[in-house]
Amino acid sequence: MNASRFEYIRYRIERSDETYRDAKLLADNHRWRSCINRLYYSTFHLITALLSLDGFVTKSHAGLKTRFLQLYIKTHLIEAKYGQLYSKLADWRQESDYTIYVEFEDRDIMP
Repeated sequence: MNASRFEYIRYRIERSDETYRDAKLLADNHRWRSCINRLYYSTFHLITALLSLDGFVTKSHAGLKTRFLQLYIKTHLIEAKYGQLYSKLADWRQESDYTIYVEFEDRDIMP
C-alpha cells in the first residue's frame, strides 16, 4: 500500500471517530435527526476506509452500500447485524434529511 492510500485510510478513520463523537454530543442533547446524520456519516467514513484498504473505490453512497454488503456481509467477513445497522442508518439519514416531517426518539436511536 502506498503512502497516499495509507494517509487516505487514516484520514477516513479519523473522520469516522470525530463524526461519531459529534453524534454522541447530539444524542446527549436529544438532537435525533442530526445525530442520525452523524452516525450515518461515521459509518460511511469507516466503510470507505475499509473498501479502500482492499483496493475498492466507489462513486456514490448507493455504490458504497452495495459493495460493502456484497464484499463483507454476504461473504460473512463481517456479521450481518452490521450490514443491517448500516442499511438502517442510510435509510434514516435519507428520511431525516429529505422528508419534510419526521421525528425520531431516543428509543429509536440509543440501542
